[in-house]
Amino acid sequence: MTLFTELPDEARLWIFAADRPLSDPESQTLLETLAPFLNEWTAHGLPVRGQAAVLHHRFLLLAGYVPGGEISGCSIDAATRAVNAAARKLGITWVSPLVIFYRDAEGTVQHATRGQFRRLIAEGKVTAETPVFDLSLTTVGALRRGAFEKPAARSWHARVFALAPQT
Repeated sequence: MTLFTELPDEARLWIFAADRPLSDPESQTLLETLAPFLNEWTAHGLPVRGQAAVLHHRFLLLAGYVPGGEISGCSIDAATRAVNAAARKLGITWVSPLVIFYRDAEGTVQHATRGQFRRLIAEGKVTAETPVFDLSLTTVGALRRGAFEKPAARSWHARVFALAPQT
């Protein structure tokens, strides 16, 4: 994945998931709305090298790095406020990270509660090979290593939902 090429692997990462697909103009406006914040973002008085990207018309990825410093507390709160303000401006609702995102048989990104996801497994609509998304990633390096989207059998979903690879 070639996102955040200006940032090192240890850069922090936050993933926000939209409750619906975003259009190209909405995605572009979201990024443009966040640009002034990213240009001014600081942590403990140090400038944050911040970048944002929209993936699959559903996910806003926000990354930040402070050479010789750390992003914490108030600087994370400021980023969250900026992301939420940009979303409100566009009528975007962020979904809880407890909701599961996956690709259906047609390759479309969908989301489901844990209960709904269990039913999809029982119905055979979700299998060990179903691509799922891990919204809990915290570093750009994990994103680069392909940890964001992978078959359910190779993610935490396999343990939680007892999904074994099909033979």
